[in-house]
Amino acid sequence: MTVPPLLSPEPEPGARAAAVLILFGEGPEGPDILLTERAATLNKHAGQPAFPGGRIDPEDGGPVDAALREAWEEAGVERAGVEVLATLPELYLRHSRHRVTPVAAWWREPSEIAPGHPGEVATVARVPIAELVDPANRLMVRDPSGVRLGPAFEVRDMLVWGFTAGLLTEVLDAGGWNRPWDTERVEDLPQKVLDLAARD
Repeated sequence: MTVPPLLSPEPEPGARAAAVLILFGEGPEGPDILLTERAATLNKHAGQPAFPGGRIDPEDGGPVDAALREAWEEAGVERAGVEVLATLPELYLRHSRHRVTPVAAWWREPSEIAPGHPGEVATVARVPIAELVDPANRLMVRDPSGVRLGPAFEVRDMLVWGFTAGLLTEVLDAGGWNRPWDTERVEDLPQKVLDLAARD
């Protein structure tokens, strides 16, 4: 997978290591990807849809262990049912000063999912790839000054934007799933999203 220019690794000293799990499965509506939505009460990344993941703790064996641990804690994903496929290039999030390693995996034996930490996770959802690549669900978002922030997805009552949408776009491209969509459909981020993002 090509590292998107805006996500190219240029870590500053002291950047914290983190990992996310890009979990593919075969759901009732076809191939899907697991997404979570962070609780609106959090001080960081409040209300934002995301891949399961978080900081790599000292007791973790590395990015894979961290991603699987977080998926269990956040969504109830049983580690034994997950087959890790690859560790993708590390990406640097300048805004939050995190070095993020995406871990791609196949959900060989899906488990029941539910928000694991009510104070941290509001929603968990298996989002069909067909829904993600539906042109009707694709758009670009901009901030109040009119600056384009990047691609976004409107799926399952969630607006997926920012880092997660950028990485998801690259994953869909790499898998050959993406379909042509109207990149001139540009909308402002909703005020609620802006208010939550302002906490970061």
